[in-house]
Amino acid sequence: MFTPVHTSLGALLLYQSSSSLLLHNGSVFGVSSLLSGFMLNPSRDNVPIIAGLMSSVVPFYLFMPSLLPTYPDAPSSWVSLLSTMGTGFLLGWGTKSGRGCTSGHMLCGLSRLSSRSFIATAIFFTTALLTANFVSGIPPCPAGVPCYTPTYPSSPELSFILSATALTFLTNTFIVPQMLVRSERSRLIFSYLAGLQFGTGLFVSGMADPFKVLRFFAFPTDLTRFDPSLALVILFGIVPSLIAYLTVKPGRQTSYDGRKIAKPTLAENWRLPTATVADIDWRFIFGATVFGVAWGLRGVCPGPAVLRSILQPKWGFAEMVGYMLGNLI
Repeated sequence: MFTPVHTSLGALLLYQSSSSLLLHNGSVFGVSSLLSGFMLNPSRDNVPIIAGLMSSVVPFYLFMPSLLPTYPDAPSSWVSLLSTMGTGFLLGWGTKSGRGCTSGHMLCGLSRLSSRSFIATAIFFTTALLTANFVSGIPPCPAGVPCYTPTYPSSPELSFILSATALTFLTNTFIVPQMLVRSERSRLIFSYLAGLQFGTGLFVSGMADPFKVLRFFAFPTDLTRFDPSLALVILFGIVPSLIAYLTVKPGRQTSYDGRKIAKPTLAENWRLPTATVADIDWRFIFGATVFGVAWGLRGVCPGPAVLRSILQPKWGFAEMVGYMLGNLI
């Protein structure tokens, strides 16, 4: 169902977490590379963020389980287990070869006006849309109600979401710059917080719900199954991130919050992707295509896959084994 309030506030959480990781730690929130590093080469750059992402499940599970997605059944046979591993393999190989996923390319890359990310996003989004419509199929909404019918949070849900959004804004805008100094310890602390905030944004926005993602791909083939919610991620996630990036222009002397800065708040250097359109090759194109197929088959990209793995361990085991194998090839 169309969730304008949930998704708008969730998108603001995604914006806050990804933009603040850039402004404070100087790095891009690319979940696929962080997850690959966490699994195959754990370090201070990836472990705190993935740990924060995983722990975002806890407050929802304990205090607001109504905001958790309803997932398809976990694998119950060898066939379904191998199918899940296969999708995980496509996800791992596609994001590795395409150098990113929906977070690195779409949320962070488009907001940095990266031409490579524009190309990758166009490829995997188009491929996912075609795959969802002509291969995996779009799930209908319950009771035959059109999926574009608006639904709104209950009072407890709205209080929970508004509290999380306000706390994230206050933490990133005031508490972190005032209470943390530029150091390795501060960078690790904020890495964890950014992962926690990003996972919260995925749940609240609906990006963690595979059915919701697949229903977004129903346009324009079946409008009764079309859920426009995720379009609001562009409006309230990517657009504010673009404004923040253009305001700060990382790596250059510029005015931000009344100060002149040439460094991130907590780190010594900016760590931004340096590849350009000239670096695009067949593997990049094919990788973005394969990722689009995996996304269109199951409605799951790397960030939501991490969250689902915590809530549905049997599915997570099969998916992550496949993902790791895809990264090894």
